[in-house]
Amino acid sequence: MTVSIDVLPDIPPDLIADVKDFLRLVHDQDDATLSDMLRSAVLLCENFTRQLLIARTVTEILPVRNIWQRLSQLPVQVIGAAEDLASDGTATEVPVEDYAVDIDSEAYGWIRLHADAGLSRLRVTYVAGLAEEWADVPSSLRQGIVRMAGHLYANRDDPEMEGPPHAVTALWQPHRRIRIC
Repeated sequence: MTVSIDVLPDIPPDLIADVKDFLRLVHDQDDATLSDMLRSAVLLCENFTRQLLIARTVTEILPVRNIWQRLSQLPVQVIGAAEDLASDGTATEVPVEDYAVDIDSEAYGWIRLHADAGLSRLRVTYVAGLAEEWADVPSSLRQGIVRMAGHLYANRDDPEMEGPPHAVTALWQPHRRIRIC
């Protein structure tokens, strides 16, 4: 399985301002560094919660199977096209009547082929993410991101820095998706 996710949108200036307020910074000379720290904090949050924060297009390549297959990124908002991906890289759209899709009550996306019909690999395009805009990200996640970025900035030269502070994980924990295999 191969997954490709669109690039994270630009960090908004108000989020940088929140980190500067948290750190009590009054100068603008570290704004680029803070933006990088925020980007890292967002990715850490997404990895911790196992959810994309901002809606982005995801392309996933799955094996051809006649069973329901779960898409890897959460929460799924919409499932778009399914394509047969040949070994030479050419893609052919799979007719809609040849597959079924579903988004369940927990926002997991699913796809199932009705018959393999000689397909090579299945490429599925979908949109996943909690919010459309940064302002729509739940406040506890946003506050955890601000605190994490502040922690990364304040400890940027510490080679022994360990994981996120407990306050950050406490803010993110209610949004964490747990998968029991």
